[in-house]
Parts: sequence; structure tokens; C-alpha cells
Amino acid sequence: MAKGEPVIEIIGDLTAEQVDLDTIVSNIDQPSWRIQTPSVGWDISDQIGHLTFFDERATMAITDRQAFATELSEALLDVDTYMDRHLATARSSSPNDLLTMWRTARTDLASALGTLEPADRVPWYGPDMSARSFTTARLMEVWAHGQDIADALGVVREPTSRLRQIAHLGVRTMGWSFSVNGLPAPDSPVYVNLSGPGGDSWAWGDRNAPDTIHGDAEQFCLVVTQRRNIADTQIAVTGDTATTWMGIAQAFAGPPGPGRPAAS
Repeated sequence: MAKGEPVIEIIGDLTAEQVDLDTIVSNIDQPSWRIQTPSVGWDISDQIGHLTFFDERATMAITDRQAFATELSEALLDVDTYMDRHLATARSSSPNDLLTMWRTARTDLASALGTLEPADRVPWYGPDMSARSFTTARLMEVWAHGQDIADALGVVREPTSRLRQIAHLGVRTMGWSFSVNGLPAPDSPVYVNLSGPGGDSWAWGDRNAPDTIHGDAEQFCLVVTQRRNIADTQIAVTGDTATTWMGIAQAFAGPPGPGRPAAS
């Protein structure tokens, strides 16, 4: 395997996901940018502003760790104020200007990610992350916020093989999901077997584990990114640990997410 290949592969997936979302938002009229999304209080411009802000911070975390450490310290002093403030630029910008800022931010991020080796560690708002996981987390973010935008516009996105990277992150963050919610680390392993969009089977863990999760990969990704309630999926969950996890699953950094209420 070539040096840095795992990271470069995911950068390609990240870029493709960004381009797909760019295509959606580039084709809506200006008033549509103010359509409210399922994230309470956020319209479409807020979603793109959020991606822009954290793409810029991701680049900072790679290229200027001292500046990022300062930023992180400020964020931790008052998380709510920090999250409110991070959308200020988006809310004062036109859709065209916001698109330009996002495109610049993601281009800069791709360049910064390209300097990483798989074994490198990158600081973030939760625990430090490997270069691979960090890049996958940016892919997860653009896919998840893109889902909010798609839902707001009534757009049905075609699932792609990029979901495997997001599902992998979802599995890897099981322990984080428990700890961020103040729960002890699970002592029972969970076997996850998912059906990918091409009919492939993606599996993690010991198939003989007492706790299991079986189902569609896209639905699993929607649950671990808190874009769907597990009750609104056809995912089959067996065992107490797996059941608890699917109720609190969180593949993203930060404080515990509120999740989404069941539709029915």
C-alpha cells in the first residue's frame, strides 16, 4: 500500500460527497436557503455555514495546532455561546458568498488532509483522532448535514459506497456514544452486519456475539448520525447493549446530541 493511501482514498470520498451536496444547493433559488431543516432553528444556509466553519477549524487543527488549542479552550469555556457564534458569518452572508466561502474552506481542507499520514493524530473537540478517522469524520459531517438539507428540500439522495466509511466510524464510536452520555463502557461486544447499496455485506465484530445489529447501511448511518430515530428504521437489534447504543448512538464530537424523535 502506498504511503498515505488510506487517507487519500477517504479524501476522494469526502470531495465527492461535498460536490454532490454543492450540486443540490447550487440549484435552489435564494429564498430556499431560508427553508428550515430538521435541525431545530437551522435553515439551509446555517447547515452550509456550519460545514464551512468546521472545515476551517479542521484545517487549523492540522496546520496550526497552537491556534486550534486556543480556539478549543475558548469553546470549552462556553459551548452554547460558541455554537451560537459559529453561524454568525453564514447568517450575514448572501448564498453566493456563502457558497464561495464553503468551496474555499473545503479546498483548503483537502490540501491539509493530503499532508497527513495514516498514523498521524489530529486534535479535535472530542478525543484526538487518527488521520483516517478525522478525515472520515469530515465525510460523516457533510453527509449528515446534507441529509438535513435533502430532507428540507424533499430531495431523495441515492446511497453510495461512501456509506461504508460512515458506518465504520459509527461502529468505532460506540464507546464514545456511551461515555459522552455519562454511561459506563459497554462490556458486551456487538456484531454489526449491514447491507450496502450495491448489495454487499459489511460486517464488524464477532458474528457469535450475543448482541447484534442487522439492517440497511444507510439506515444505520442515519441512526448513528442522529438523523433518524431507530424506531423509524427496519434495523433489527438484539441485546441490551445494542439496544442502548442505538438509542444514544453519536458518531460526532461535542456534547450529547438530542437525537430525533420518532416519526410515529
